[in-house]
Amino acid sequence: MTLSFPKPLLPLLWLGLLPGPAAFAQTKKPAPAATAQTAAGIEQRVATLLAQMTLEEKVGQLNQYSGREVTGPASNRKTTLLSSIRSGQVGSMLNVKGVKDTREIQAVALESRLKIPLLFSLDVIHGYETTFPIPLGEAASWDLAAIRLGAHVAAKEAAASGIHWTFAPMVDIGRDPRWGRVMEGAGEDTYLGSLIAKARVLGFQGEKLGGTDAVMACAKHFAAYGAATAGRDYNAVDLSPQQLWETYLPPFKAAADAGVATFMNSFNTLNGVPATGNSYLQRDILKGQWSYPGFVVSDWGSIAELANWGYAADKKDAAQKAITAGSDMDMEGDAYSQNLAQLVKDGQVKIDLVDDAVRRILRKKFELGLFDDPYRFSDEAREKQVLNDPQNRVAARQMAQKSLVLLKNENATLPLTKQLRTVAVIGPLAKAKRDLNGSWTVSTDTTKITSLYDGLSQRAGKTTQLRYAKGCDTSGDSRAGFEQAVAAAKGADLVVLAVGETWDLSGEAKSRTDLHLPGPQEELFKALKATGKPVAVVVFGGRPLVFDAIADQADAILYAWWPGSEGGLALADVLFGDYNPAGKLPITFPRNVGQIPIAYNQQYNTGRPITKPGDIKYKSAYIDAPNTPRYAFGHGLSYTSFTYSDLKISRPQLKAGESVQVSFTLTNSGKAAGEEVAQLYLRDPVASVVRPLKELKDFQKISLKPGQSKTITFTIGKDKLAFYNQQLEWVAEPGKFNLMVGSASDDIRLEGAVELLP
Repeated sequence: MTLSFPKPLLPLLWLGLLPGPAAFAQTKKPAPAATAQTAAGIEQRVATLLAQMTLEEKVGQLNQYSGREVTGPASNRKTTLLSSIRSGQVGSMLNVKGVKDTREIQAVALESRLKIPLLFSLDVIHGYETTFPIPLGEAASWDLAAIRLGAHVAAKEAAASGIHWTFAPMVDIGRDPRWGRVMEGAGEDTYLGSLIAKARVLGFQGEKLGGTDAVMACAKHFAAYGAATAGRDYNAVDLSPQQLWETYLPPFKAAADAGVATFMNSFNTLNGVPATGNSYLQRDILKGQWSYPGFVVSDWGSIAELANWGYAADKKDAAQKAITAGSDMDMEGDAYSQNLAQLVKDGQVKIDLVDDAVRRILRKKFELGLFDDPYRFSDEAREKQVLNDPQNRVAARQMAQKSLVLLKNENATLPLTKQLRTVAVIGPLAKAKRDLNGSWTVSTDTTKITSLYDGLSQRAGKTTQLRYAKGCDTSGDSRAGFEQAVAAAKGADLVVLAVGETWDLSGEAKSRTDLHLPGPQEELFKALKATGKPVAVVVFGGRPLVFDAIADQADAILYAWWPGSEGGLALADVLFGDYNPAGKLPITFPRNVGQIPIAYNQQYNTGRPITKPGDIKYKSAYIDAPNTPRYAFGHGLSYTSFTYSDLKISRPQLKAGESVQVSFTLTNSGKAAGEEVAQLYLRDPVASVVRPLKELKDFQKISLKPGQSKTITFTIGKDKLAFYNQQLEWVAEPGKFNLMVGSASDDIRLEGAVELLP
């Protein structure tokens, strides 16, 4: 008998589908936004206010505009916006930040007839004043508590500067490294991505809305933006319903369950229908099956862009389709402001749809406490104190340490030892500062960023001399600096080479077809390697990059992502061994672009699998490259070693309602204290829908001293065995399941099996 569940119950099953690892399971569930009495009181206040509003004032709450021009030099845009705010025609502003400016603009809003306060929003993606590693780098930590803390610090700083709302977290599953926005997300895995989505929402919002150390979060981009065709931003998505529900929706559901205040729809189409005008996504799933109480904001101009897609005739038609589909707030589109009131008057849009959208937005303003004190987030004393809190930088340094991934370490090249008298620090990014912060940053003060060279210089002290040479740029083909770099290498005991991509090569609108290191950076590496000196390479980037010669020949490789303002210090901590790296890749690194898509959970046995190494004739294989990636999902080395042993499965079979405990012994078999991320994978070898070769189902991050052992236990119930079948039913089919425990998706140490009975 197949265990299946009716679709109306699916929302109740998602929490069971996404249990956290033991270290995170103790986190309290988010407290309700208000007690029943307070919630009822808020609903009454919303209803009372809504009854007083004219149609034009209602439409006004659905408009959001950028404030770059409002607080800048005098302009027609500034004058027009201020007039619109004063007349109640604007509900939210973005890109207005700082206590002085937010207070000034809020005062204008309070001149309106009903004195409805504005929501101030900003893209606080991985830090405000203090910049943390990019989200993809944070995901490499596999440390949910640290990720939550990073979001909290960012929220605390933003809230102290008058911000109410951030457009984060991005919870899109990103399987294509050509897509520049993979840097904003948690990588390619649905299970890991769902847990990180929850952690970030709780970090941004706290236990409930309204705290002055928190901001409203926004789950984006709804939905399937990470599956954009050819990895190209703003492109179409053609996706099976089964993949939509199984791969791309769970992180959004996890965010909704965590109480995320808002959703943002995406630029892409989904099977021919733009997400902004997609009723199936917004009405049927989000506000229907999931009973989501928050509101949906469009992405920048995406309502007006319905006309560009050819889904709407013009802005008026776009406004009608977007509000009908469930898009509540129009960001910088002018579609609602210019057309929505008339559409209601003409009977083309029901007033109930407008009222529902306005009610959702007003509810959040009441929950934030803005009607009681519109300036509660604009306190100059708090702004000064919070933005100068040294503990924020401590948290950023610790997060950067955890994000670093040791990809390779031949002959224990790292950590750097006291015996090294001279180290050559070479490369175009060795002294970079702005690049360490990466894309989507708020603070532009490079004096607060520590470069790799500066970090090493501070740590090395008097015992190790540093020699610097730039070598080359990250663009162009000049090799004029090679001679100086080679000379520095020859005079050193070891080379630390800093290469990668600059901050403006990954992010929104930064899709790439060539993922190789730009410029002559690999040629510089070859010249340095030819000196015979050991070369440890630090790679900076916002996505998986391709670096063939370095991967093959470097003595050590440390992937730094864009590690944030404290990145140089964190890198020095790891390179000198003060912190033992424990990062694991949240996304697969291809050997070349031709292998994409190569996400680990997109790999199937196929009808013609390779069963013997080298035997690829008439098999599912490339003739010019292996099927395997350069670095697999979950990969990451340590300065110590870990042994997995003594696998035990509590019972060989289970029935509905039962669970199985999978336990094993993890031992630090090396000479240094360290952390290991033990990973549990599962395969359903025979099912009504072909299943991947491996799927992550649980993990634990464990700290062990040399020689120390610990018993690790994972619990498997039917939720971990289930999937969406062809009828989109969430089912756990009876049969045998292969269990795999290891250090990475391609480094399985222990294997077993369990059977689900009918």
